[in-house]
Amino acid sequence: MKKENKIKQIVKDKYGKIAISVDENCCGPTSCCGTAEINDFSAFNDDYSQLNGYLEDADLSLGCGIPTEFADIKEGDTVLDLGCGAGNDVFVARQLVGKSGKVIGLDFTNEMLNKAKRNNEKLGYENIEFKLGDIEKMPIEDNSIDVIISNCVLNLVPNKQKGFSEIYRTLKSCGHFCVSDVVIKGQMSEEIRNSAELYVGCISGAINEDEYLNLLIRSGFKNVEIKKSKKVEIPNEILRAVLLEQGLEDYHNDLNGVFSITVVGTKF
Repeated sequence: MKKENKIKQIVKDKYGKIAISVDENCCGPTSCCGTAEINDFSAFNDDYSQLNGYLEDADLSLGCGIPTEFADIKEGDTVLDLGCGAGNDVFVARQLVGKSGKVIGLDFTNEMLNKAKRNNEKLGYENIEFKLGDIEKMPIEDNSIDVIISNCVLNLVPNKQKGFSEIYRTLKSCGHFCVSDVVIKGQMSEEIRNSAELYVGCISGAINEDEYLNLLIRSGFKNVEIKKSKKVEIPNEILRAVLLEQGLEDYHNDLNGVFSITVVGTKF
């Protein structure tokens, strides 16, 4: 199995496990899966509870920002949420597009999509659609989307250039994206980069901030701008659970920080 496919399978299995464990009323989304699992990285998460459209059952505490905050979503827009999970950002975006708009949630994990669909059944929205698909090859028509959002997902995409190119392809002319994601500053050691636990925890798959922005620009986007940035401190007990002593030392010495950013860009 190719490395990229192996990474995708690891991510798919982990997120599927989270969706199932929450449905089974395990211990809640922050403690079901044991030591150093993906949902132990709660330092990334932002509070959604005061937003219009918030549904507690859709909030699995897996985000690293609030992409709708700077997305400039208007009534009647068609919005695509990449890596929609249980539908948290989809339902917030639905409040912004109103009855005349549409929101599509895309995810490659069946368990998450099933949970999202059940959540929507409670709300009864007819202009929401959940689709199974890979961000690197989206089942979305060219030039069909007004706004694309995503929350702490693109760092999990092995080939980010493909993912950004797909965002560009599916956006309408003058359409735009607003994504919250994780980037790094500094150097990441091979041990950190090869840690499956830190990959699904949104760290090992993160790239340098400058590289991230340059990939977006090379994909054709204009007016690429970081709207919000915060440094995220990962507790040592989590790092110790997945890294050897040298890896822990490299993390603190070579990495200048892990950051949650919210970035925008436009297709012209």
